[in-house]
Amino acid sequence: MIIPVILSGGSGTRLWPLSRALRPKQLLSLVSESTMIQDTVSRLSGLGDLAAPIIVCNEEHRFMIAEQMREINIDPAAIILEPFGRNTAPAVAISALKASEINEDVVLLVLPADHVIQNIQAFHDAIGTGYQAAMNNKLVTFGIIPDAPETGYGYIKAGDALDNNGNIQQVEQFVEKPDRQTAESYLEQGGYYWNSGMFMFKASEYLKELEQFNNEMLTASKDALEQGASDLDFIRLNKDIFEKCPGDSIDYAVMEKTTHAVVVPVDMGWNDIGSWTALWEVGDSDDRGNVTHGDVCVIDTNNSYIHSENRLVSVVGVKDHVIVETPDAVLVAHKDAAQNVKDIVENLKATHREEALVPHKVYRPWGTYECIDCEDRFQTKRIMVKPGARLSLQLHHHRSEHWIIVKGTAKVTCGDKEFILSENESTYIPLGEKHRLENTGKIPLELIEVQTGSYLGEDDIVRFDDVYGRKDS
Repeated sequence: MIIPVILSGGSGTRLWPLSRALRPKQLLSLVSESTMIQDTVSRLSGLGDLAAPIIVCNEEHRFMIAEQMREINIDPAAIILEPFGRNTAPAVAISALKASEINEDVVLLVLPADHVIQNIQAFHDAIGTGYQAAMNNKLVTFGIIPDAPETGYGYIKAGDALDNNGNIQQVEQFVEKPDRQTAESYLEQGGYYWNSGMFMFKASEYLKELEQFNNEMLTASKDALEQGASDLDFIRLNKDIFEKCPGDSIDYAVMEKTTHAVVVPVDMGWNDIGSWTALWEVGDSDDRGNVTHGDVCVIDTNNSYIHSENRLVSVVGVKDHVIVETPDAVLVAHKDAAQNVKDIVENLKATHREEALVPHKVYRPWGTYECIDCEDRFQTKRIMVKPGARLSLQLHHHRSEHWIIVKGTAKVTCGDKEFILSENESTYIPLGEKHRLENTGKIPLELIEVQTGSYLGEDDIVRFDDVYGRKDS
């Protein structure tokens, strides 16, 4: 049996302003109609003895991931919530421990949630090869056959072949990201592969090796899982224990130390979408090398990536640039500087700008909201509530609210009253009054909310009852 382990802990800061901390790139539709994590799970279809996936993610993303899996009819074996990022080695250790409860001799297929793979058959063939090696107690990594002297990836140096066709090779060395000259030498020598960050091994073998090389990490991972709690469809790790867990990657914690590491070389149209330039590379370009998305008009423009979310973006006389428009931010960068977008995010965090963290459209388990206008003492939002969903029973200490229904039907609780509102009807929620909004209809409920008061922050919420298990804010 193979259990996929989907690692979804990244923040994707190099793809700002589309990717934000509260909605990172793996939860976005960047290269297809599906999101990247949906593509990651869907491309496994057609493999043999495949169990439901285990997903490891930031607890802030839990409802979005659960909803995106529901959209593609996937019921995960577990969604494990990390209270802190501790890199990939502890995440896989906890997944291995959880998988062992399902099947003691299970093989894990560890996949980042945000990669692009264009040749699915080559991907499946490599997994079949890796599975045979994993069943022979090898720890498998997948090496991408390089087609350019890439300096943005680490490399794997292969040693002796372990089969007649050279499909399984001993790992001789993991190599850090090289400079251009060194990368060119790797291509000339041969036997060097890009490190894909994908792995395959028996859960028991990984745990055995981790116990040998970093028992403190294994113990903390085990205790954090055992002393955690189940919350709806999620597994919450023990926060205090996991905070003390050493953080490290699978490469450093295990793969560079074990004598059982092997590499399966594969050419499958792989890209980790680590920058806007990478997204340009995998996109469908016009006859002048431009990749565009949304309402875009280009004249005398070459080899550029132009993305519009909300309005017309017109570009004249530009080449080798990235231009990305969202409702609350615009990015303009030369492609050569695309890796430095993360520095903008760090600057925004340092100056406490919400644009670093929060997307313009905020996703909640019940639906979405987005700010239309905001000034001193008032704020206007557009809210969508999914059919059958309802917000928590709550109150606010610093604001009152007006609700105007524009689509669908709302069931409203305000104090000790319950009533129905239809399109073009409205109601007033006084400051300090308990209230709740519910969509009992069959279509999405849409409304305009006007907030007025001395403080309009999202943390002015006291919850009395919540079907999604959220605590008071």
